[in-house]
Amino acid sequence: MIVNISITILMYALMECVAWFTHKFVMHGFLWKLHKDHHSKEHDDFFEKNDFFFLIFAVPGIILVAFGVSNSFHYTFYLGLGITLYGFSYFFIHDLFIHQRFKVLRKTKNKYFINLRRAHKLHHKNRNKEQGEYFGMLYIPRKFKKNKKIGIPNN
Repeated sequence: MIVNISITILMYALMECVAWFTHKFVMHGFLWKLHKDHHSKEHDDFFEKNDFFFLIFAVPGIILVAFGVSNSFHYTFYLGLGITLYGFSYFFIHDLFIHQRFKVLRKTKNKYFINLRRAHKLHHKNRNKEQGEYFGMLYIPRKFKKNKKIGIPNN
């Protein structure tokens, strides 16, 4: 049981690295056409082309969970579970909290969440493919933590 929980937690943590790498080199790289609308206000739809990345990230998790379940909860189930839990975190933090796709979770006094929102807003200040910064979701580098010189409001 401890091994399975450890696999799930390790995979969840590894997904932050995968998300950072994919955001920096894929979304702001050769698949910019899918991610570009996420950095602009030119779309009026609830959904963005950028939402296709949900499927790209979900498919490996689904495959690993399905394989693991069909093989008596093989370790691949716990790998897929870590990916899936990270996906839930992404939806909760990125779509609900940061971008307010649904008007919930608007106010917080939690320093971590304030800094997380601030760092993401700094990422979106740049509307271009290049010269972006802060590509992660959960880990906040020190330079993005509360700094009066930045001038980004908390909400």
